[in-house]
Amino acid sequence: MRITSTSCICPVLVCLCFVQRCYGAAHHGSIKVTRNQTKHVEGETEVHHRPKRGWVWNQFFVLEEHMGPDPQYVGKLHSNSDKGDGSVKYILTGEGAGTIFIIDDTTGDIHSTKSLDREQKTHYVLHAQAIDRRTNKPLEPESEFIIKVQDINDNAPKFTDGPYIVTVPEMSEMGTSVLQVTATDADDPTYGNSARVVYSILQGQPYFSVDPKTGVIRTALHNMDREAREHYSVVIQAKDMAGQVGGLSGSTTVNITLTDVNDNPPRFPQKHYQLYVPESAQVGSAVGKIKANDADTGSNADMKYTIINGDGSGVFSISTDKETREGILSLKKPLNYEKKKSYTLNIEGANTHLDFRFSHLGPFKDVTMLKIIVGDVDEPPLFTMPSYVMEVYENAKIGTAVGTVTAQDPDTANSLVRYFIDHTTEEDRYFTIDASTGTIKTAKVFDREETPWYNITVAASEIDNPGLVSHVPVGIRILDVNDNPPELAREYEIVVCENAKPGQVIQTISATDKDNSANGARFYFSLDEGLSMNPNFTLRNNEDNTASILTRRRRYSRTTQDVYYLPVLISDGGTPPLSSSSTLTIRVCACERDGRVRTCHAEAFLSSAGLSTGALIAILLCVVILLAIVVLFITLRRSKKEPLIISEEDVRENVVTYDDEGGGEEDTEAFDITALRNPSAAEELKYRRDIRPEVKHVPRHHPSSSLDSIDVQEFIKQRLAEADMDPSVPPYDSLQTYAYEGHRSEAGSISSLDSATTHSDQDYNYLGDWGPEFKKLAELYGEIESERTT
Repeated sequence: MRITSTSCICPVLVCLCFVQRCYGAAHHGSIKVTRNQTKHVEGETEVHHRPKRGWVWNQFFVLEEHMGPDPQYVGKLHSNSDKGDGSVKYILTGEGAGTIFIIDDTTGDIHSTKSLDREQKTHYVLHAQAIDRRTNKPLEPESEFIIKVQDINDNAPKFTDGPYIVTVPEMSEMGTSVLQVTATDADDPTYGNSARVVYSILQGQPYFSVDPKTGVIRTALHNMDREAREHYSVVIQAKDMAGQVGGLSGSTTVNITLTDVNDNPPRFPQKHYQLYVPESAQVGSAVGKIKANDADTGSNADMKYTIINGDGSGVFSISTDKETREGILSLKKPLNYEKKKSYTLNIEGANTHLDFRFSHLGPFKDVTMLKIIVGDVDEPPLFTMPSYVMEVYENAKIGTAVGTVTAQDPDTANSLVRYFIDHTTEEDRYFTIDASTGTIKTAKVFDREETPWYNITVAASEIDNPGLVSHVPVGIRILDVNDNPPELAREYEIVVCENAKPGQVIQTISATDKDNSANGARFYFSLDEGLSMNPNFTLRNNEDNTASILTRRRRYSRTTQDVYYLPVLISDGGTPPLSSSSTLTIRVCACERDGRVRTCHAEAFLSSAGLSTGALIAILLCVVILLAIVVLFITLRRSKKEPLIISEEDVRENVVTYDDEGGGEEDTEAFDITALRNPSAAEELKYRRDIRPEVKHVPRHHPSSSLDSIDVQEFIKQRLAEADMDPSVPPYDSLQTYAYEGHRSEAGSISSLDSATTHSDQDYNYLGDWGPEFKKLAELYGEIESERTT
């Protein structure tokens, strides 16, 4: 079987079709497929021949984008076994078989029923087989072949990343690379020129060019100046078919911006400037601005201004405003029209960031001259000093002169000045000032010890123009006068021991003086000379502003005299000297051998017994507490307790809670607990005491009649029946517990519960012979025995 290709439809493919047909005819056109046969030739042995395949072509071609009304013919399948009688059936399977590709099972013609797109699928793999219609058996093995979709130029080139934004420095060399653009074509690059793209520039000449093969955009002119033109819009075209007529094309826009370089030096618009500044301008304030123009931008236009020379370089300063790139002229010193009426400054403006590639365009700085005219202003009076410090003695009379302030009119008119105190604080009211002379006087008597310093504000104004006022601070120091006598530094508590020796220092005293060190810093201590000599104590001046108190005799007795008084005279070294008298109180105390004070005054008599006052109070308090406990105990013992159980019959049917501690063996009045253990103690039924029963007589069995033969089970049943029949019982379930131990045995009970009610024949009189330790026990059992006898 052979495969015949489709006829050439497109004139362009005529040559390919011709080569294909010739190639197929020359090599595979007439190969036939036969079954395995054994050829018998006379005189020769049997020879087996290898079967030959009938497929003569392994691929077909079909043009993409077929728009005809009829299915597109692809090719023909033919088997050598096909005699043209219709006995061979051709079958097609694989990709697109039956949907895209159909086959005539009799002739083997293959057609494409749909328009194909190579960009979606480039080829299809199918399988062909020839079978016998009668036997439905394959005449040849199944073979595989490929149908390739042949490309046509149906896709235009595309710029996937456009439009583009790019920058290039100004003044760049010609041919400087700006950007490389790339266009893609979806057509088959291996077949024809459908995907062969050529680049060209549609807009942007003569400033830029593009490489037709690589798409690299370059500058086409020398020294492109940003200041002349900054933005460019370049349109690039990409065309397939190698740029030939009929090719498809696509375009994109490239926006190119020239970035700035420092290729323009700064320039002042004028070579001479003039500035008016009033003499009243404050020091540190801005008085003017100046600016040099620079066509560059950003850091390339950064400027620095300096004053290079001129007679005003010491009076004015200049700085640069980084935002506006202006030079700010400031005042360094105050102006005075009367002294200097004008100044001249040479100001330089220079770039701070230089590009040495363009140094030939420089210099990148410029100089201008600025003349400053000082304006005359009517100024307020000017004090001769920026501040004043004056002094006055305390206790000075009202109206005493403190000092004088002076102010003058700085203007040429030299107007008269009037002085006054700015009464803004209370201290300003303590002084007055002469409006014409500026003399300050006191308005009260001052005490340095109360306030040593005053601050006031003096104002001066021109008489002709009272609105122009100047102020000056004045500090007034109050000088000290020795008007305060010295006094003891503190209250002293002086103690002398009973065993003190003569000449012993018992206290060192010091003094203070409210006056300053110039009046009274030196103190002198002495005893009052008007009194007779003190036989007990004396005073020694230490000449260091302290004095020592010394004893004059050997022993002191508190019983004789426990307090002594010592008058002391203290004088200062001021002019005139002042003195004061103080009395020291000296107490006599008992001391240890090492000099430590043990006690003073009346406390010493208590200490002779070896106990302090605190200890005696604690002992007394303990005695009072013990007495109170004994009285309370006796009172409780003598009080008569109320009976805990109303009736012996009620002991097993009620639970009585009481908080009482028994008195031990001495307590003979306590509750008899044997009633809870012996059922014979309950003789009759007791009704509830909180309600009155309706039924007066309830039939029941009396337990006392059969106590000897009663059984525990019968006893409990009897009590249960009584509880069920009793109308006075509570209307709710109750629990009654009977702890019966049964009949007593012949041997008797060993429990001590019945010991209180059991009569014993034992004689306890022998306990009295055991000594005082058993006296209480003998009395106790003696009382019990006597009660039983009674």
